[in-house]
Amino acid sequence: MTTTADGANPADLAAARVAPPRSAATNVALVNDSGRARHLTPVPPNGEGGDEHSEGAVAERAYAKLAGLELGEIAERAGLRRIDALAWRDYDDPEAGGSELHAHRIFAAWADAGLDVAMTTSAVPVGATVVRRDGYRVVRRSGRYGLFPRTMLSGALGRIGSGDGLVEIWNGMPFFSPAWCRAPRIVFLHHVHAEMWHMVLPRHLARIGHAIEHHVAPPFYRQARIVTLSHSSKAEIVDRLALAPEHITVVPPGVEPHFSPGGEKAPHPLVVAVGRLVPVKRFDLLVDALVRLRSRHPDLKAVIVGEGYERPALEALVAARGAGEWLSLPGYLAHDDLVALYRRAWVVTSASQREGWGMTVTEAGACGTPAVVTRIGGHEDAVADGRSGLLADTMDDLVAGLDAVLGDEVLRRRLTTGAVERAASLTWEEAARGALAALAAEALARR
Repeated sequence: MTTTADGANPADLAAARVAPPRSAATNVALVNDSGRARHLTPVPPNGEGGDEHSEGAVAERAYAKLAGLELGEIAERAGLRRIDALAWRDYDDPEAGGSELHAHRIFAAWADAGLDVAMTTSAVPVGATVVRRDGYRVVRRSGRYGLFPRTMLSGALGRIGSGDGLVEIWNGMPFFSPAWCRAPRIVFLHHVHAEMWHMVLPRHLARIGHAIEHHVAPPFYRQARIVTLSHSSKAEIVDRLALAPEHITVVPPGVEPHFSPGGEKAPHPLVVAVGRLVPVKRFDLLVDALVRLRSRHPDLKAVIVGEGYERPALEALVAARGAGEWLSLPGYLAHDDLVALYRRAWVVTSASQREGWGMTVTEAGACGTPAVVTRIGGHEDAVADGRSGLLADTMDDLVAGLDAVLGDEVLRRRLTTGAVERAASLTWEEAARGALAALAAEALARR
């Protein structure tokens, strides 16, 4: 596993630490399916406009007090000792991405603080049924899709969710934990899948998945505490799923500590993209964009790092465009190799259509490499537009942004400084503390 996955003002680094202030509404930008930014009417910040004595308002006030404490103290104040977690995929899964890395880092930090964390997930093709990783336990119960009904049945029978708290990771298909779990709980929801259903499933199954996500599931989660990675993703959840903003807490992800500046840049323009080779990343569009870019920079080199079922189609596209000599797809890279590539790159890019955050952007930033990426939820928070990178509304804009960064050394150096500063503000310690504070606040509010 080497790839990692994603307020309204991403330049405000402090806003990424806690929920938005209660004194003013938040004017947020959202991206529609065409990729163009549009503005929503102001959304009340957490807690505003509701009953100050409601469970949600009480939880919000508790969160504000807990978020600055150490993990052990947060757990002790809320009486959290044994935590159950539900996830579609495990960190060791061949298709693991940013969501799985996020869960792994959070649960490992909680376990290190003394919590007993047990995660239920689907089986890995080659692997033990029960494993212990960095202090927390993983139980691989069944296949990809059988996991959901089996987990819900186990929950209804009290075999799961009987601890002091529960974390559900809603990754497209939910576990409907509010229907069967009575323990304090939070839900990690990184982004709405929306058109992703139609990218990866046959039409009839895509319609079912979309209907469950947008119409069937939301009523069950009206009172649930949602934890998401970015303010732009929060706005999208409010808009598309009609969940109340006061029940959504923003806790940004961290950056792996081994991503850091060092070494020298490649002697030629080098563009890097990292991610799973799946339709939502739109690497096919990126390949065509890079082909156009090379007409402006004849010595350009490009590398797309990652693995996935889209590899054969992408390899065929690269060959058809005659780009095989300068555009490579090396698959997964070891951590040290990925760090070295980030450090040598002149710019990192992404044409993705959906991200909860866009972790590769801040990974590269930590290595001293700015970004040019699509303007989508998640990217809008990971990139401080004009400071740590550039946001593009269209593929033409993406090509123009890459051209500008590659051709202007002064701009590139300025964005590099901003990228390092942006990444330095993001730690897994803060992410683990924020997530546990959200769960602890729910536990305290119930009292």
